[in-house]
Amino acid sequence: MAKRVVVGLSGGVDSSVAAYLLKEEGYEVIGLFMKNWHDESVTISAECPWLEDSNDALLVAEKLGIPFQTVDLSKEYQKRIVDYMFSEYQKGRTPNPDVLCNREIKFDVFLKIALELGADYVATGHYCRKKEVIAADGTTSYQLIAGKDPNKDQSYFLCQLSQEQLSKALFPVGELLKPEVRTIAKTQELITADKKDSQGLCFIGKVKLPTFLQQQLKPKEGNIVEIAASHEMYNMPCKLTNYKYSPTDGKVVGSHNGAHFFTKGQRKGLGVGGTPLPLFVLETDVETNTIYVGQGKNHPGLYREKLWIATSETHWVLPDAKLNIGETKDFLARIRYRQELEEVRLLQTPEGLEIHFKNPQFAIQEGQFAAWYTTDGVLVGSGVIA
Repeated sequence: MAKRVVVGLSGGVDSSVAAYLLKEEGYEVIGLFMKNWHDESVTISAECPWLEDSNDALLVAEKLGIPFQTVDLSKEYQKRIVDYMFSEYQKGRTPNPDVLCNREIKFDVFLKIALELGADYVATGHYCRKKEVIAADGTTSYQLIAGKDPNKDQSYFLCQLSQEQLSKALFPVGELLKPEVRTIAKTQELITADKKDSQGLCFIGKVKLPTFLQQQLKPKEGNIVEIAASHEMYNMPCKLTNYKYSPTDGKVVGSHNGAHFFTKGQRKGLGVGGTPLPLFVLETDVETNTIYVGQGKNHPGLYREKLWIATSETHWVLPDAKLNIGETKDFLARIRYRQELEEVRLLQTPEGLEIHFKNPQFAIQEGQFAAWYTTDGVLVGSGVIA
């Protein structure tokens, strides 16, 4: 009897080809579209409306001859993703909703629905790979490996998955390059063959983030303080970690409408001109509602050589790789999607995990995820940057 797979059809080319490949392999395939959002007022409908996506997913399912239905997960998405996003931005942190969506929605709520439908697996169009490893004692573990296409590797977005979640996951396009995926879609005359990749939130579409945040985070005028590149703190050992700026460290050069609307490294939207070099956000302080800025992308305040992840926020995709207190180990890591992997040394302390970079990193942002890999592309663990 064929194994049953529920595919998360997003209305894009990747999940469409994933469904096709699984059917070709002999699986019994069911297509499900997740509706995660109802509020059209913050969606750029001309770019990627959910209704168009669901219609495309339906047409793909009809073309492939597989059952299809839409599931409304908007309540769960609101509770687990949107409320978390607002809470994080209010604290002056920058969350990654796509990482959370995979952990909390696709491979939790959606997975449970699939299992209720009798599925053996769920599949997505992510560019990553899974490998089953059987140990000498007969136990099975699962490795999450970077996708074959270096320009499309999406393993970072899955960095919070557990062994149990991976055991039920399939990633059919992980061994393919993007052009190969589009060629398959064209050959099979799938309506999504030439469709642009979505740049929006997970299964929502492209969202106007400022408008989205202003639904709950109210504008609040505060000062923009410029910090000189020659500030004495940049010659101190504490430059490697978070430094708490004070308004007395610099001069007021403008005002803003809310520190929680800005993130480190941001250049646009400050509304301050007349400086020899462009201003970049160095730090935001939501308690005093102050934004600290510096001139030029090479400003020393934009770079850090170390970050920290609390023990409660540390997740080991491979539990056997967990470090003991006092233990160090070298890995490759990234702190944002599509970033080149950087050499790091991890140190496990009683309070959490220190990640030391060989090269200083630009605009390390609290609330984002750091993910670390072996040299052969196996994702070992991840955590929320403190």
